[in-house]
Amino acid sequence: MPRLREVPRAEVTDENILFFYDRLFGPDKDPAVDHGTIHATPGDWWTVFAQSPDVFRHAVRGFSLYRNATLDPLLRELGQGRAGYARGSQFVFSQHCKQMRSLGMPEEKIAAVPHWQISDCFSALERGVLAYTDGLVYDGGRVPDEVFAVLQGNLTDPEILELTYITSLYDMHATMCRALRLEFDDRPELIAEVKVPEGVQVRDLSADLSGE
Repeated sequence: MPRLREVPRAEVTDENILFFYDRLFGPDKDPAVDHGTIHATPGDWWTVFAQSPDVFRHAVRGFSLYRNATLDPLLRELGQGRAGYARGSQFVFSQHCKQMRSLGMPEEKIAAVPHWQISDCFSALERGVLAYTDGLVYDGGRVPDEVFAVLQGNLTDPEILELTYITSLYDMHATMCRALRLEFDDRPELIAEVKVPEGVQVRDLSADLSGE
């Protein structure tokens, strides 16, 4: 379950939220109870974001913005998908793999997004976009001049701004999905101590390693 309460249909008064409840779940379903969108996702992103109509509207406008960008949609989705992977969001990565596929990106490229650094299936510009995305997500915006030069050699300034904004936006969405455990990111912490089996005596590890 997500970490925040889902807003049931009966409590929603905002027409914009109701529009998306109807469009994505159907007019006869309460999305907070009967999960499952027409896109085969749980749908709790929508019911949790409904906690704040202002945040909901702002987020949805962001979706419209990126779809109306002049940037090549395949480059846009490459940045979004890599941002989801780099941030560790199962939901964002999964959704944008599907988007890449719907836009005609070859399966070989989609499969190589996690290990793009050693793949030879990407163009120089695509590699630049992937490296730029890693600079935004992993390094907090610290991007080498050599990487930026690849973008400037192939994209206009408005396109680079769009790429930067949209990729950073999806870094935020990936972070929020993980923090609130939304959609496919509703899963327990993967890194946990492996307990010693009951009844097993464990020696002092530091003494073993020091040779004492």
